[in-house]
Amino acid sequence: MTPDQFQNALALFDAANAQDPHSEIHNGQPVPKELLYAQRMTERLLAFAPQASQHLQLAARAQHIERWTSQRSSYPEGRTGYKQWRAELMLYHAKRAGELMAQAGCPVDDITRVQYLIQKRAMSRDAETQCLEDVICLVFIEHYLAAFAQGYDEVKLIDIIQKTWGKMSEAGHAAAMQLPLSAEMGRVIGVALQG
Repeated sequence: MTPDQFQNALALFDAANAQDPHSEIHNGQPVPKELLYAQRMTERLLAFAPQASQHLQLAARAQHIERWTSQRSSYPEGRTGYKQWRAELMLYHAKRAGELMAQAGCPVDDITRVQYLIQKRAMSRDAETQCLEDVICLVFIEHYLAAFAQGYDEVKLIDIIQKTWGKMSEAGHAAAMQLPLSAEMGRVIGVALQG
């Protein structure tokens, strides 16, 4: 993949995510929610793995591409419905990333690799897939955990943190301990890790 193809793919991903009808206030301005998430993924990836390949950078940027098009409420309540939603989302994100990479002129082998990473294949055996999972968890902990926590009691929240921690590598754990968290989030994570 040429540098131009790589940059064009990133630009197409961002243009797609800029269409998100939901926004989040960032630095005092409303920003399309999934565009902001994608930017946070890239920022965290480059801090965590500065030598990340083009494939990994594209997979991180497209991790939630057009996520608003599939609402959790469209699926049954409970764990089974949640898992179905997540599985279908991964396939959708991989498909859309592939379509936009093809539009950017990226070779088929590069598209296939990015789709493989977005689908989080072979996490225990593929270093890039594990790196992507670490970055996803780090972004969640840093930017979304505090708001997410408001919907759960502490017992459930601790369970969620423990499951998140279990997906991460030792390098991911070390990076998580350096994140700028509120005192309350730091306390809850501390309790979760002692459990």
